[in-house]
This record gives sequence, structure tokens and C-alpha cells, in this order.
Amino acid sequence: MQNSIKLNGTINQSQKKGLISGYASFFDHLDQQRDYIAKGAFTKTLRAWRFLGKMPKMLWQHDIKQPIGVWTQLYEDEKGLYAEGRLTLGVSKADEAYLLLKEGALENLSIGFRTIESTYDKDRKARTLLNLDLLEISLVTFGANAMSIVHRIKAI
Repeated sequence: MQNSIKLNGTINQSQKKGLISGYASFFDHLDQQRDYIAKGAFTKTLRAWRFLGKMPKMLWQHDIKQPIGVWTQLYEDEKGLYAEGRLTLGVSKADEAYLLLKEGALENLSIGFRTIESTYDKDRKARTLLNLDLLEISLVTFGANAMSIVHRIKAI
């Protein structure tokens, strides 16, 4: 995949617990902030992260003081921005997130970004985000896009 970043390294058996995956963002879906994210909006930022050899942060509820894990793979596909990552179990909020995800009490993903380019449609009273600088992806109680959820959590 051209617009994909992935951290290298192998995962041992103890690290498999707490693996999560899902869509952090969906294209062409009106969210609660009245934003649509256009296909390709993450292309440049994923390229920049790949160039740096790093990933956006995984945070708890968009709190920059509470990182809870690492994203290991991000890519754009036809649906949106797909994310795979690993909770850093042993960190109290990561442990809390893991338990809440397993119980279904927590499921939403939400992106933190800076808008680089957008347009505004007066008729739809909505903004279309064309180019974003992705800073972080958080596990949240309520996300702006209800479709952006964790689809899988590994419990072993």
C-alpha cells in the first residue's frame, strides 16, 4: 500500500495481549463537527510520518499527558484511515482502556489533527477536509464520527 506506514519489529507472545485495530476515520461521512474527510486527506501526513520513521501518538481521550500505547500500522483505503496498534499494558489508563474495550464500554476512535486545506459548502453547512496533519489517534468515550471504532481487540 502506497499510503501506509508500519513500525518494524516482531511481537512476542506477551505483547499480543492488547492489540487493537479499527478505522480511526471514515471518508465522506458527515461527523458531529459537520466535517467530511475527503479521500486522500491523510496522504501527505502519512508520507511525512513514514519519512520520520515514527507514528502519531496513541492517547487516552485526546489527553497529551496520557499516552496509552503505540500505533504500529496506519493506511488509507477506500473506506478511510485504518489503524492497528498495541496498548502499553501496565500503564494504568492503558489497562483501563483494555478492560473497557473487552467489556464493550469503550469502542470509539478519534483523530487529533491540524487542518491544512479545506473547503466549505454553504448549502450543506459543512466543511470538507482535504489535507490534514495527523497528530494523534485517541481511544475515546464519544468520537465525532460514530463509525470510527475499534473492530478488534486481542485478549491473548
